[in-house]
Amino acid sequence: MRHGTQHADLASEELDTALRGGPFHVALRAAIAARGLPLQRVQHHLSRYGVKVGVTSLSYWQQGARRPQRPESLRAVRALEEILKLPEESLIRLLAETDEGPAAQRSAAHSYRSRMEASGVLDRLQAELGWSLDGGLHALGHHERVRVGARRELAGRESHHIVRAHRDGVDRFVAVHHGDPGCAPDRMTVHALENCRTGRIRWDQDTGVLVAELLFGTRLRSGDTFLFRYGVEDGTAGPSREYVRGFAFPGGQYALQVRFDADALPARCHRFTQHSAAAPRSGRQELPLSGVHRSVHLVEPRVRPGIIGIGWHWE
Repeated sequence: MRHGTQHADLASEELDTALRGGPFHVALRAAIAARGLPLQRVQHHLSRYGVKVGVTSLSYWQQGARRPQRPESLRAVRALEEILKLPEESLIRLLAETDEGPAAQRSAAHSYRSRMEASGVLDRLQAELGWSLDGGLHALGHHERVRVGARRELAGRESHHIVRAHRDGVDRFVAVHHGDPGCAPDRMTVHALENCRTGRIRWDQDTGVLVAELLFGTRLRSGDTFLFRYGVEDGTAGPSREYVRGFAFPGGQYALQVRFDADALPARCHRFTQHSAAAPRSGRQELPLSGVHRSVHLVEPRVRPGIIGIGWHWE
């Protein structure tokens, strides 16, 4: 009994902390946990208030993968304050008082949905090029340089890969580029810059995913290492707010540099990680913008499966 009381006290303390400092999804998750309600029961209570919200949406809200934005969703948040016995306006206030700003949050939600929708598309496009899993290559190092243009757009990027074959006969790599919302992958170009040449290219207009075959011109034996470099010219979407890179397998060093045009410098920059596209973001750390080089960067000595990215905020 005492253990249950301690657990309840801890849950209540976590809830109080979350309601004071947020963010919204952490406070919602803490409130649901403190009341001990499964999401199905929360959904049932909402229906009694005349609000229809799916269990999946509730799950996404408390994970931070999506945010309530539509009028019906905001009605649900106000009802949740009553159902979960929270102070009036406590969740609504956290929803409004986000340090990301509404435009960035819409972008993050869109980014999540885009990655979810793109996963199936990516599998299909890679299958068309005969690529599966890691393609027989282990990543020893991956350095990316991203350029943000004068219109705040993702202008392009350059990738330098160091790989080791773990089976005989590997002779190619399939690169993936996921443009920002509204991009036009049919107008993007892929450039083989060093130790490779471009082969087949496929894209999907709806999700903005582009995949490109990079041919080595040689067949690697198991244990062989190889270095190659390629670039993607994009510049087809509106203002960019983040760049993320997903890793399905552990690997070596990953370095990401984002450089901004002199006429489009962000107000703040930060790095973040995610265990998966559906998981809440963590590991947030502010990144100082170099005044001389107009850039920020991160270095991950040993990559683990998940997502790493840099986000930025415009004035």
